[in-house]
Amino acid sequence: MKLYSHTGLTPAAIFSSPGRTELGGNHTDHQGGHVLASAVTLSLRAEAAITDDGRVRVYSQSHEPVDVALSELDPRSDERGTSAALVRGVAAALHRRGAEFGKNGLALAVDGDLPEGLGLSSSAAYELLVAVAMDELLCGGRFTAVERAHAAQEAENVYFGKPCGLMDQLACAVGGVVAVDFGPETPRVERLTLDLEEVGYALYLVYSGSGHEDLTADYAAVTDEMRAVAGFFGATRLRDVDELAVVGAVSRLREAVGDRAVLRALHFYAEDRRAVREARAVREGDIANFLALVRESGRSSAMYLQNLVPQGSALLQPMLLTQALCEHALLPRGAVRVHGGGFAGAVEAFVPLDMEEHFLRALKGYEKTRLSLRSTGAQRIE
Repeated sequence: MKLYSHTGLTPAAIFSSPGRTELGGNHTDHQGGHVLASAVTLSLRAEAAITDDGRVRVYSQSHEPVDVALSELDPRSDERGTSAALVRGVAAALHRRGAEFGKNGLALAVDGDLPEGLGLSSSAAYELLVAVAMDELLCGGRFTAVERAHAAQEAENVYFGKPCGLMDQLACAVGGVVAVDFGPETPRVERLTLDLEEVGYALYLVYSGSGHEDLTADYAAVTDEMRAVAGFFGATRLRDVDELAVVGAVSRLREAVGDRAVLRALHFYAEDRRAVREARAVREGDIANFLALVRESGRSSAMYLQNLVPQGSALLQPMLLTQALCEHALLPRGAVRVHGGGFAGAVEAFVPLDMEEHFLRALKGYEKTRLSLRSTGAQRIE
């Protein structure tokens, strides 16, 4: 009982929050586009107890203990990039939505099998673990999964300092395979059914050997450049700008925002359409069409979005090389794409079951994880 060993408290509840895998829609969510994602069985787990000191304390083996006063919920510059920022940010976002904590507090002991820095959204899983525990034990379970996801995103954007979209948090909060339209103020979420093994495929993450440390500027540049293109037309996101207007203004856009920003905008429009078509293929059970679209997505991310190579990295390009080797091992079958935000971490490979042994031999020098999809989001399990 890990909570007892840290605090002497007996757990009142146990919570679980999944990681997520992005199946379609790379860097489309923050521009109001479409995404296909799924929760995975790799997850974080927390033993939790209510306290009477008005503080949230979080203990884990991989991080320093967190201690946040629920009476002090303003952002702190000295916490940016830390777990404490996420905890404080989640509490603040729930408070802005009507949560009243009073003198109550929370103690959490966190463990699990979800690795960090490999594109499975461990930060979003952590945020949702904190959010669901706070909501269930301190707020009476008043918030929906989507509201918890919004609170988690605010924590990461404002308190932690990473300008992520909502896709990671929503996938971890809702669970299952979800097709999400981020156009409306409240995203539209459709639950879908996808059993990869049933249709003859295994899903692998193949790790490039590079981590996400110090890459916040690369992620921010994607969002900033897409918004710069939208801003050229007086909009805040590309969803609200006609694609033909962008194409027609290329000469002026190149001068105003640069070529890479234009290329990233063009990726958005094509990837947004792909995500819609991928969801349709899953809905119709058309795995061949789905995988063809996944292959297109992987190449568009490499060529136009350009999120496989960190800025200024000419000689070392481990993500792009990993994707190329995975494609070579699978050709002419299967599909490979960048996983998540990109620049480092892992690529995602859809491997035919009858090629699995060949694929593993061909990538024997790489660490790999076979993923299973999970039907539930962040929730109380005991």
